[in-house]
Amino acid sequence: MLRFAALAVTAAVSAYSAAKAVVTLDTAQAHQPALRAAVAQVDPVVSPASISKASDGHYWAQADVDGRAVRFLVDTGASAVALTKEDAVRLGFDPLRLDYVYRVTTANGPTRAAMVRLSSVAVAGARVSDVDALVIEDGLDASLLGMTYLGRLSGFEATPTTLVLRP
Repeated sequence: MLRFAALAVTAAVSAYSAAKAVVTLDTAQAHQPALRAAVAQVDPVVSPASISKASDGHYWAQADVDGRAVRFLVDTGASAVALTKEDAVRLGFDPLRLDYVYRVTTANGPTRAAMVRLSSVAVAGARVSDVDALVIEDGLDASLLGMTYLGRLSGFEATPTTLVLRP
């Protein structure tokens, strides 16, 4: 019983000290703009990014992939980011040197794919690092922004007119 009482007193003192520190920080912020800026940098507010629905009814995302622009069809049904051979070449991959060991099914039927790693993918400010992607050997008309990117966001939501990405 004495142990629980000591624990309760310790918790109460810790809570009081923490509250006092918050009040002190709040007072200091009112008088020191530099401190306010430093606190803001530690806890940035990340706003959601959005993509408007295209006239064809799809969400098309212009992404920055490893410093290069790639246009993706957003596909929540795709397990992975999937690249056309053309986009893979623009990103610096040599399709002839890739190992197409994965069997995948696209809208055009079964084909093979090779795994690659993208250093970063950013869509409207929603950046994800170290994204696994597949280079599709044949049959992909557009690169797909799939779940190896979307699943690493804190969330995403499709509305009738907009796709909202939450970093």
